[in-house]
Amino acid sequence: MNSVAYVTVDVFTTERFAGNQLAVIPDARGLSDARMQAIATEFGYSEVTFVLPPEDPANTARVRIFTPTTEIPFAGHPNVGTAFVLGRQREIFGRGPGDRLRFEEKAGLVEVALIRESGTVTGARIVAPQALRVGPAIDATTIAACASLSPDDLSDATHAPVRISVGLPFAVAEVRDIATLSRARPNVSAFDAANARCRFAKDSFSLFLYARTGEPWQIRARMFAPLDNVIEDPATGSASAALGAYLVSLFADADAEVEIGIEQGVEMGRRSLITIGVSKRDGSVREVGVSGSCVTAMRGSIEI
Repeated sequence: MNSVAYVTVDVFTTERFAGNQLAVIPDARGLSDARMQAIATEFGYSEVTFVLPPEDPANTARVRIFTPTTEIPFAGHPNVGTAFVLGRQREIFGRGPGDRLRFEEKAGLVEVALIRESGTVTGARIVAPQALRVGPAIDATTIAACASLSPDDLSDATHAPVRISVGLPFAVAEVRDIATLSRARPNVSAFDAANARCRFAKDSFSLFLYARTGEPWQIRARMFAPLDNVIEDPATGSASAALGAYLVSLFADADAEVEIGIEQGVEMGRRSLITIGVSKRDGSVREVGVSGSCVTAMRGSIEI
């Protein structure tokens, strides 16, 4: 193999050069783990996906997800974008999956449904592969230091800062308002210190901050992961899904169907719109979906 094809897409947006960038390698057969990591580092996007044949033929594909520094078990926008690419391949080349896909990933099986408008694939909806996991709590001083804020800038009206996950863990905290959120700046030294104190797993410390917009289920968010060479992420579906699941788990009603709109990337000039759908039954969150639109940005080949 002398070269490998790639497609880049902008995810959680209907506008090219907005949303979150993703590079997809639709056929990664023959690439070693080291080469995959090198390609992801070369792109410098928050994630790159590599599509391989499934281990179980009943599934669509095996998808591996790499940040610039490491492989991760699950992420939101890589799954939405990869499904979009595979769905569009079918339209272009007359082959590929149907509208229901299943991706084998390190976090588990990810169920995907393509979204169409007038017959054309425009995005996808995925279901988080794991149940909500909560804890432990994280002190406000640690969170504030990482975001170059004061502990008084945080809000614990709904919950204290905490680590949550539906496939990939994040530290999550609410701040007082959108103006405070916009002032946040990642402090790499503080992230290093937090990573040493809060080493709950092999995952490096990542922080998802959010503020209410005034509407009950409308949220503005930012995500910082400088230890993964992602100073700020324009859209973080996995963190959004975890937050949605957590907020609905705290909601008083035992049964609920809630749709949450999360806006991210505004401060970066890459506005993203993420829709989170949460189903709650008998007091427990049963399913968390992440959906959004995509647009193709570039196509090309990588010399290897």
